[in-house]
Amino acid sequence: MKYFIGFFILLLALFVWGYLIKRKYFKEMDRLEAWKIDLLNRPIPDEMSKVKQLNMTGQTEELFEGWRNQWDDVVTVKLPDLEEMLFEAEEYIDRYRFRKAKEVQISIQSKLQETESQINKIVEELHELVGSEVKNRVEIEESKEMYREAKKMLLARRHSFGHSEKHLEGLLNEVALKFKEFDEKTELGNYLEAREIVLQIHNQLRTIKHHMELIPQMLIECQSLLPNLLADCLEGHREMIGQDYYLDHINVEKEVARLEEKLAEILDLIEKTEIEQAEEGMKEIKDRIDVLFDLLEKEVHAKHFVIKNEKAAYELMAAAQKENKELSNEVSAMQQTYQLLDSDFETQRQLEKELSTVYKHYEILVEKLKMNGTAQSVLQDELNTIQEQLHMIREGQQVFAQKLQALRKDEIEARETVKELTKKVGEALRIVKKNNIPGVPADYQFLFEDTNDSIQNVRYQLEEKPLNVSALNQYLEVAVLTVEKLVNSTHELIENVTLAERAIQYGNRYRSHYPSVAQGLAKAEDAFRHYEYQEALEQAAASLEGIDPGALKKIKAASAAK
Repeated sequence: MKYFIGFFILLLALFVWGYLIKRKYFKEMDRLEAWKIDLLNRPIPDEMSKVKQLNMTGQTEELFEGWRNQWDDVVTVKLPDLEEMLFEAEEYIDRYRFRKAKEVQISIQSKLQETESQINKIVEELHELVGSEVKNRVEIEESKEMYREAKKMLLARRHSFGHSEKHLEGLLNEVALKFKEFDEKTELGNYLEAREIVLQIHNQLRTIKHHMELIPQMLIECQSLLPNLLADCLEGHREMIGQDYYLDHINVEKEVARLEEKLAEILDLIEKTEIEQAEEGMKEIKDRIDVLFDLLEKEVHAKHFVIKNEKAAYELMAAAQKENKELSNEVSAMQQTYQLLDSDFETQRQLEKELSTVYKHYEILVEKLKMNGTAQSVLQDELNTIQEQLHMIREGQQVFAQKLQALRKDEIEARETVKELTKKVGEALRIVKKNNIPGVPADYQFLFEDTNDSIQNVRYQLEEKPLNVSALNQYLEVAVLTVEKLVNSTHELIENVTLAERAIQYGNRYRSHYPSVAQGLAKAEDAFRHYEYQEALEQAAASLEGIDPGALKKIKAASAAK
């Protein structure tokens, strides 16, 4: 019984599974069937009937026959074949041969897609043909209107087109022939070819109209404006030559002659209505004229600059030479008082060398100005360079002069510093005496002696002739550091003496009760008598810390309050 129920359930599951798979495949068959019906119902005959309204000759007749044959092939061959394939697929599904059914469905899908593409192409070509006829009818009228306007403009403004009028008329005649060709193609039913002619006519007329708009202005520029500019350029060149300008490097006359030849070529291009090339040539001429005027104007500005700055350069040169002489005298005088470094003498020599070189350049520039055989723009550049070099030399002279003055300043400051250091040492000594210190530690005594020696070394350096300022500054630096250390050590010494005395006094209250305190204080007193005040303070503080924590802080606070 158990096996029977299991077998029954298995059969039921297989039946349900088969039903669901068949349902899925039949659903796909419904989609393919609907697709086939949709293709069959496409309104291709209605679309082709529109073509019959056109001239059914030539290209139109040929295209129509091709589309009708293709549609007949779809209706009588391809769709019936698809119907048989659909029936075959349904039989496979009914017999549960799903793999074969799937293969047939895929084949049907491919053929339906192919058929739909073919139908879409037919419709597209139909629309293109019919649409071409409509567009041709509308646009040919627009083109005829453009043609009439162009002819009218050519007749009304014939004089403004110059010799290009004949060529423009020839282009319009070519368009007229295109109109005839269009009519012939249309009568023969070749609407697509006629469409190409319409586009050609439109482009030709648009180009002609554009050229007719440009040519009058281009002729004015080439026959009047540009020749006048060239003449002005030549006249300006002659006037500047008369004013003693050197202009051989610009070659104005040669360039103007070349541009005049170029203008003649451009006029020929305009006559042939080769407008794009003519525009490029005119742009080149305008650019070259601008360059010529710019070059001439540059020479004028350069001359004004040279006239204005030549005197300034001379005055700057004279100031540099005067400063150089003063520096030379200053160096000679300071050699007697100070030891100068080799680099100082090298700086002086370098400044003299640079000044000599610039002076030679300036003399050459002056000669060029007298000879008038050099472009003013070149002279301007050279004068600019000379001025920049002179400014750099003057800056170098100022820096060197400040360095020499710094030697005197260092000497004066050193003497003042020695006085201040001597005063600080005396004040330290008075502080020690004022506090009635029993004696000073050996290291303090050594420091005091070193301080006096370092100050004395500075004095010795100040007495040397010539004075070595570099060595003086080194000894002075040592003296300053030593005096600072002495002053700090003096304050530290006074503080240690005071705190050590008070710590011993503070500890006397514990001496009789605590043997350790008595012993520690005895060591502190012994160190104090030997002038080891730091050691005395440490011994006293250590003996008190065990029985009175923070005692040293209290002693310091009390001392600070006083």
